[in-house]
Amino acid sequence: MLPNSGMLYVVATPIGHLGDGSRRMAEVLASVDVVAAEDTRRTGVLLDHLGLRKPMLSLHEHNEEQRVPGLVQRMLAGESVALVSDAGTPLVSDPGYRLVRASHEAGVRVSPIPGPSSVIAALSVAGLPTDRFAFYGFLPARQGQRRSALEELAAESFTLVFLESSHRILASLDDMSAVLGGDRLVLVGRELTKQHETLLRGGLAEVRERVAADANQQKGEFTLVVEGAPPRPRGSITLETESLLRLLLAELPVKQAAALAARITGESKNALYRLALDLGKR
Repeated sequence: MLPNSGMLYVVATPIGHLGDGSRRMAEVLASVDVVAAEDTRRTGVLLDHLGLRKPMLSLHEHNEEQRVPGLVQRMLAGESVALVSDAGTPLVSDPGYRLVRASHEAGVRVSPIPGPSSVIAALSVAGLPTDRFAFYGFLPARQGQRRSALEELAAESFTLVFLESSHRILASLDDMSAVLGGDRLVLVGRELTKQHETLLRGGLAEVRERVAADANQQKGEFTLVVEGAPPRPRGSITLETESLLRLLLAELPVKQAAALAARITGESKNALYRLALDLGKR
């Protein structure tokens, strides 16, 4: 790290309830020279709540590439920057990774100020396994692409976490029920930590009907935690598929062999990749 440079603080902010902001968050925001905010209006509300008046600079997906060089130069000159998103932990389905990457590459020290995250908040109340989970973010807007994405995840045994908007919550629940199965458990966290927070838990088909029946349950911001698929028994992959995989492994690297076997047989690419690793150990 350069001895005379400033710092980049990646600062988690409340996802709803302003009381969830940490004292350290407030101290860092008070100390920096500028706050790089996804939406300066929303961040302004937080700063007003803290009694702070700080220079702010918008940094979002449409201007991040243009803004990064100037911010890095300011930090190299000794200034410190706080990176915040609209809510929660920056870079989790939010802009900012280009600034973080450029700061590392320029030798600027980067420090996380941890705090609220809708993903972790929803996982903590879902009652589903959390030793292994995958965060997908927002599913594609178009139904065909959305279903294709879900089909790729259908056989995964770990817990799945998604974000969704009010415009597509019903459509996403429809497709999840169709592709993953209506009995698959889901927790739908709506407006987490806010005044109208609700948690709906049950099978995908049941929860979809509960959301469809109540217009209020279709408003706000959503975090969905979906149960993983039951682990596939070792014998569920046929001997023919295993034999094909062995032949491909003799000619191709593990990842390519598994991907090609999945295309030929329709089996899960991840399941075949795991099997290929097992075969390589024998």
